[in-house]
Amino acid sequence: MKALVVGGSGGIGLAVIKQLLHLKPHSQIHATYFRHQPDYHPPQLHWHQIDITVETDIAKLAAQLIQLDIVINAVGMLHTAEHLPEKSIQHFDVDFFQTNIQTNTLPTLLLAKHFMLPLKASRRSYFVTVSAKVGSIEDNKLGGWISYRSSKAALNMAIKTISIEWRTKLPHCCVLAFHPGTTASSLSKPFQRNVALHKLFTPEYTAQCLLNLLATLTPQNTGKFLSYDGSTIPW
Repeated sequence: MKALVVGGSGGIGLAVIKQLLHLKPHSQIHATYFRHQPDYHPPQLHWHQIDITVETDIAKLAAQLIQLDIVINAVGMLHTAEHLPEKSIQHFDVDFFQTNIQTNTLPTLLLAKHFMLPLKASRRSYFVTVSAKVGSIEDNKLGGWISYRSSKAALNMAIKTISIEWRTKLPHCCVLAFHPGTTASSLSKPFQRNVALHKLFTPEYTAQCLLNLLATLTPQNTGKFLSYDGSTIPW
């Protein structure tokens, strides 16, 4: 098996890498990081330093990888050092909104554009992006977090649209948006105190849920928005 984990230096991304190598020790894994390469170097793992928001970086990486069975995008942001998610529209900030779009939405579009051919070379492939339930328009009952919600809603629309296009171009590929639940990572850290302990998942548990889910899916399941427990989330 050949896989690419984008955002491999993050909590979920690194856990996915380790789970993949545990389940399939003979796999060839490629993983990306932005600033700091994790101190994890099994022989089956190849690290690539890229800026996931820069198209030329993604295109260069895609040119190196001729065939892939799995692409998982685990990149995401919820807050910055200067901004937390908005509680009100009065807190809306243009730069923060654009950063959300650039980080949460744009990379999946670029990955789909440039990794279609490597995925096409596989007999069965998976294109997965870590999304969030708060990106569901139908499920939005509380409001708030408008930049994050909007970026994830746009991401979900991108995933759905890609899945429709690829039904004819990549009929063997399952395209999926995945909700990981609240995972103990730097993304959720400012909000973990508000989460019940049994609902705060370790990255290892989240990675296990994702890979267990993929093991049950076929190309006929493409275009779905699924939670960590396998349930379907409305768009």
